[in-house]
Amino acid sequence: MTRLTLEQKAALVVGNGYWTTASAPGIPPIVMGDGPHGLRTQRETADNLGIGASLPATCYPPAVGLGSSWNRSLTERVARAIADEAIEQGVDLVLGPGVNIKRSPLCGRNFEYFSEDPYVSGQLGAAWVRGAQSLGVGASVKHFAANNQETARMTVSAEVDDRTLREIYLPAFEHIVRTEKPATVMCSYNRVNGVAAAENYWLLTELLREEWGFDGLVLSDWGAVDNAVPALEAGLDLEMPGPQRDSRDAILAAVRSGELDESVLDRAVARLSSLVEHVHSRGHRGDHLSLAERQRLARDAAIESIVLLRNERGLLPLRPGTRVAVIGEFARTPRFQGAGSSQVNPTNVEAALPAMEQLADVTFSPGYYLDERDNTSLIEDAVRSARDADVAVLFIGLPPMEESEGFDRDHLDLPADQLALIAAVAAATANTVVVLSNGGVVTVEPWHDSVASIVEGWLLGQAGGPAVADVLFGVAAPSGRLAESIPFRLQDNPSYLNFPGENDVVRYGEGVFVGYRYYESAEVAVRYPFGFGLGYTDFEFSDLVATRSSASVRVTNTGDRAGSHVVQLYVAPAPSHVSRPRRELKGFEKVTLGPGESAVVDFVLDSRSFAYWDTLTGGWLVPGGQYSVEIGHNARDIALRADVRLPAPPPRRLSLDSRVSELIEHPVTGPVLSFAMRRAENANELGGNLFDMVATVPVRRLLRFPGVGEQMRQLPLLLSLANNPVIRAVASWFGKRRRP
Repeated sequence: MTRLTLEQKAALVVGNGYWTTASAPGIPPIVMGDGPHGLRTQRETADNLGIGASLPATCYPPAVGLGSSWNRSLTERVARAIADEAIEQGVDLVLGPGVNIKRSPLCGRNFEYFSEDPYVSGQLGAAWVRGAQSLGVGASVKHFAANNQETARMTVSAEVDDRTLREIYLPAFEHIVRTEKPATVMCSYNRVNGVAAAENYWLLTELLREEWGFDGLVLSDWGAVDNAVPALEAGLDLEMPGPQRDSRDAILAAVRSGELDESVLDRAVARLSSLVEHVHSRGHRGDHLSLAERQRLARDAAIESIVLLRNERGLLPLRPGTRVAVIGEFARTPRFQGAGSSQVNPTNVEAALPAMEQLADVTFSPGYYLDERDNTSLIEDAVRSARDADVAVLFIGLPPMEESEGFDRDHLDLPADQLALIAAVAAATANTVVVLSNGGVVTVEPWHDSVASIVEGWLLGQAGGPAVADVLFGVAAPSGRLAESIPFRLQDNPSYLNFPGENDVVRYGEGVFVGYRYYESAEVAVRYPFGFGLGYTDFEFSDLVATRSSASVRVTNTGDRAGSHVVQLYVAPAPSHVSRPRRELKGFEKVTLGPGESAVVDFVLDSRSFAYWDTLTGGWLVPGGQYSVEIGHNARDIALRADVRLPAPPPRRLSLDSRVSELIEHPVTGPVLSFAMRRAENANELGGNLFDMVATVPVRRLLRFPGVGEQMRQLPLLLSLANNPVIRAVASWFGKRRRP
């Protein structure tokens, strides 16, 4: 860095525009574009907030849709296509994917995130990074970390215990960093346990770099930095947007005064230089995808994102010659993406209505207005259309102004005028299909049982209209599965009493029991469980074989038409003193089979598949005992189980600070202490309750009671023997020999 002046180095780490970095001799600027479901490239003259008009680009299904596809290869193809468009528009770094967890269905930005489950989020997020970076375009995994709400997002402190962070909110980031080496990681606006993410040394350096081995660049979310010098020291490399002259001046002053070692600045500049070299070194890749190829991919992705929730009497797929009343303005004016910084200027929006008109005899009624006008006459017209048709298909959903980046929802309800429309049409015909358009979960109560079919269309991108038509008429079979649970009521959600917090603090009081982990563990009924989805054929599982390192199962299409199914592998933990979810997803594969066809699906398991984060040792722990490997159609419908027994880990090193229960469970101290306690129980009126009374007492505290210390004066020697690995191994061997 000696060839650059101090001023040049300070300018490099604070950006040079809304979407560009500064330049210096030998370090040209890089251009960034928003994502992650399509490219949003702005010219520097666009607008001051960076959310205005952008260049036309293909709008693919947002992550809420792709998450429901459960398809890694599809996600990779979409990201590769976005990168292809980025190269075409001169963009070096795409700001995606978003892999934050859907802690609450109210989060206004849930449409940008994949799932309530960290395994799904990590797998699909990794596929996205792999696809984008395969063309030399950099990815930016966001928002790191614990950014699970929009309310007070720039100031709120997410109060999360270590175990919950490690098991729920960090694994997706960890998996992507370790396996795909993303070019950048974007830190979030919020504070994590009181420390701003941009200034969080533990988060950005100790965890991300030293533990996970990240060697890329850390950049801020736009406007996330308050104090440039502490941010640099914590591990932030680039503040965006720029130019931030106050930050530049603060860095210069800190280096000149000795407050900031210049090597810290050099480190950030070196990382930026490495990123610039990487994205500028990609070779010419030949022809780009055509507009038609991009549109076809957008349609394919939308088809796989659709989840069929209900299909009474096999109403879907609709038969040729069916007279269809298409009702709802969304059929003609689709809502296909969320609002905010990810909003793409689409190249070719296709609505469902024209596509359905090509497949059937269709009449159309708007049913409601997209503004606040009275729609009584529209409902009356819709009812007449429904009565004259064989089937009524209602396009229902959330207006754009009800969910967006920047704010959270406060309920799960659909608009009142649309609820009135559903009630009126369902009363007019039993053959009613509801197609939903929404970026976050909506409640399907109280109209659920009054309609025959429900199609969860989420937000499907610019080709979502014909994709819906394809699924409704059986041109394509629905294959999406829910990546988040649909509760009966908002109050049933485990975060309900702790979301979105107050006074700039949100407490993650539900701990690791997020989404289905809570519903399944607490046996709380939901309308539709995580992983649920219907198709137009049936699948059965058989021949499950499982070990501690792998599992395999046969899946068979038992129906009369081709279809796809998501084989879901869950692990149910062995009994332990730590509260753990009833089951957790640890593997999935999407398979496509013809009628009567079967295939064997293989899964790889490792120690993390069975582990929890142990706060006592600060590491992953796999307790010994009998685990259950489960194959399910969803988190509630488990078809097959196989038991796997894992050995107990070596006992922790014992000390006077260990609890009595730890000594009891140890092969060396256990027999001695158990004998002593049985003698004490025989002489004590408490009888068998003595152990229960002292089980959680630290040994050091127990020794302070009169007489106990004298009786246990040989305990230090016993602890020393217990910590000897040879003696421990011998004791364990004898213990196993004595068991029946």
